Formats: sequence, structure tokens, C-alpha cells
Amino acid sequence: MENNAEAQVTNEETTAAQNAAAEQGGAESGAEETNTEATPELSVEEKLKQENAALNDKYLRLFAEFDNYKRRTQKERIELLQTAGKDVIVSLLTILDDFDRANKAAETAVEVGPIKEGVQLVHNKLMSVLGQKGLKVMESINTPFDTDLHEAITKVPAPSEELKGKVIDELEKGYTLNEKVIRFAKVVVGS
Repeated sequence: MENNAEAQVTNEETTAAQNAAAEQGGAESGAEETNTEATPELSVEEKLKQENAALNDKYLRLFAEFDNYKRRTQKERIELLQTAGKDVIVSLLTILDDFDRANKAAETAVEVGPIKEGVQLVHNKLMSVLGQKGLKVMESINTPFDTDLHEAITKVPAPSEELKGKVIDELEKGYTLNEKVIRFAKVVVGS
């Protein structure tokens, strides 16, 4: 009986040791499974490949976005250039209507005075509309010759000493649009 009891105690100790080892091994293998599932160990090369792929993806997205931006701004620029003068043209249509009325009146007119007066009114209206858009006529006569504003057609002897180097006559008026010269005045300069 004693042998039986000793054998039974030994079997229980062995079984307990085996169970403890199994639990410990199970816990270790469970820990290993948790580690591999949570953060798999990647080599440096694999990490660099993933980082390279992410950067390439980011680069391609940025490139596509910039390409779309370029296309969009180019389209907007073309539309702007096509309709840039629309505002000015629309404001000039009323003056065109005035010229049409003046032409009809000129066909049946007997006197020149009212026609001249009508043309002068249309001219003043045109200059007013263009002035509202920023157009200004340059005053050139008796001003010092300036190559930034004037284009000298010819030089003539100055009638007086004070007119030397100044504009004596204006063949074509010069114009500025919003303080920028859009047409140089063609002038005669005294020498």
C-alpha cells in the first residue's frame, strides 16, 4: 500500500509537472503568437521597401494633383484671355449704336452743322467710356521729349531757344491704360 501511495504521489507530481510545463509552454507559444500577430518582425530591407513604396505613392499623388492644377489654371487663363475685352466691348456697343444713328441722319441731312455736332457728341461719349476703363490721352506738345513716352518721327529746327529738346508737333496721340503706356505718341522734336 505504501508503494501504491508513493506511486500515486509520484504520478500526481509528474502529472502536475507536465501540466505546469504544458501551461508554461502554452503561455510562451501564445505570447509568440501575439507578438507575431501584433508586430511582425520585419527586416531592415523590408521596412525600407515599404517606406519606398509609401513615398512613391505620395509622389505620384502629388504629381497628379500638380498636373491637374496646371491644366485647370491653363484652362482658366485661356477663358480669361478670350473674355478679357468683353467688358470694354459691351460698353462700346452703345457708341456703335450712336454711330449707326448718325449715319442714318447723315443720309437725309441737308446741313453739315448738326452732323458735326452729333459726331462730336459721339466722340466725347467714346472718350468718356474709355476713360472709365482707365484710358488717358498723353499731353505731348511743349513737353520735354521722353523716349519712355514719345516716338520721334523727325527733328526740325526749334523756332525758339526754349523749344529745343521739346515736342513741337504731335502726329499721333499717345495713350496710357492705367498709367502704363499702350501707344507711344508720334511727335516732331525741336533741335
